[in-house]
Amino acid sequence: MGNLKLSAVTKSFGMVDVIKGVDLEVNDGEFCVFVGPSGCGKSTLLRMIAGLEDCTSGDVLIDGARVNLTPPSKREIAMVFQSYALYPHLTVRDNMGLGLKQSGASTEEVRQSVARASAMLSLDPLLARRPAELSGGQRQRVAIGRAIVRTPKLFLFDEPLSNLDAALRVHTRIEIARLHRELSATMIYVTHDQVEAMTLADRIVVLNAGKVAQVGAPMTLYNDPDNTFVAGFIGSPQMNFLKAAALGLQAETLGIRPEHLAISREAGEFPGTISHVEHLGGETNVYIHTEPHGLLTVRLFGEHEFAVAEAVFLTPDPARRFLFDAKGDRLRE
Repeated sequence: MGNLKLSAVTKSFGMVDVIKGVDLEVNDGEFCVFVGPSGCGKSTLLRMIAGLEDCTSGDVLIDGARVNLTPPSKREIAMVFQSYALYPHLTVRDNMGLGLKQSGASTEEVRQSVARASAMLSLDPLLARRPAELSGGQRQRVAIGRAIVRTPKLFLFDEPLSNLDAALRVHTRIEIARLHRELSATMIYVTHDQVEAMTLADRIVVLNAGKVAQVGAPMTLYNDPDNTFVAGFIGSPQMNFLKAAALGLQAETLGIRPEHLAISREAGEFPGTISHVEHLGGETNVYIHTEPHGLLTVRLFGEHEFAVAEAVFLTPDPARRFLFDAKGDRLRE
């Protein structure tokens, strides 16, 4: 079992309120991702679950048991950090098995557990090496293997891929997703990268300034955001926000995703001038300056040729628009 419940959890550092009353339940076997900009409180919330930070108020429950006063070593969790945190003088085998050995497991239990985790992560050829002899990606796999060996109730990941290059991030992301399927374990994963969140999560928790902005499945957040913060944070390129009154609408803001904004040289709902074009091979992003909406992005699939300073017209797809009030909350049509 690996059910987690947060009930009215808060965290303050002196006069600064970092976590402002979070209620959340993560189900057994679920992959839940905390996402948000720097300073939103996602890593602090993860550390509170782990027991590395105390709650100012509220309760943390694991499998129904309140663990606010339970030390990290007794919470049956395993945490994978951004910095790997491997012992440089120990081999891969010994790094992976150390926690289990310290908990009192027999030599045979440690050997079997390390062998199982090593096979899952393709670490067998590396078991006799020390961390200095490994690449960054290999070190992160060892850190993940160390967590697997402990067979915890909860796996906690704190931005584990941020030190890796782009290609290795993609590969390791796929490995983590595969491990989740094989282990059927409860995983809570912190990242500022919404692409990681979209590709890994069963559910995403979007945090903003210490509060939960919205919780939902990745495509629910993409297709049905509750507010401008979620609408703008989830999706790349970012959603366009237009002045609704200038388009004759009874709302403050109209949101439209770049792929739902049509571009034409002949005619459209309003004019603009091309500021920049990004040719990405499989798609083309076109940035258009408009009045009074400012800089807008059009996402086109395939290769398209446009020139900087070229005059064009834009038309939002009325079936794919989002309307928001002055507070940024969604207006349901």
